[in-house]
Amino acid sequence: MKIIECLNEKIDDELTDSKAYADLALKYKESDKETAKLFYDLSLEETKHYNKLHDRVVALINDYKAKNGAPPADMLAVYNYVHGQMIKRAKENKILQDMFNA
Repeated sequence: MKIIECLNEKIDDELTDSKAYADLALKYKESDKETAKLFYDLSLEETKHYNKLHDRVVALINDYKAKNGAPPADMLAVYNYVHGQMIKRAKENKILQDMFNA
């Protein structure tokens, strides 16, 4: 499904941006609190975008299952791997975001 590929690419973009903003928030946390807070807030926004895109992927997969049964094993294996990597990155971003409030 090309749409899932597209959504996964956008999820990757959001995760990358979320991490970049979290890194900047931590970098400027002591020297420029207002800018650091802006970067932190932007990181959280990117996380919201990631979650919306992820929810859409899950909905598409559930729709596919309802109409066609289980997806082919090779397609499911690729999705599970990519999904696992995205979850790992999202957790790492959350750790950085939490460090900002520590």
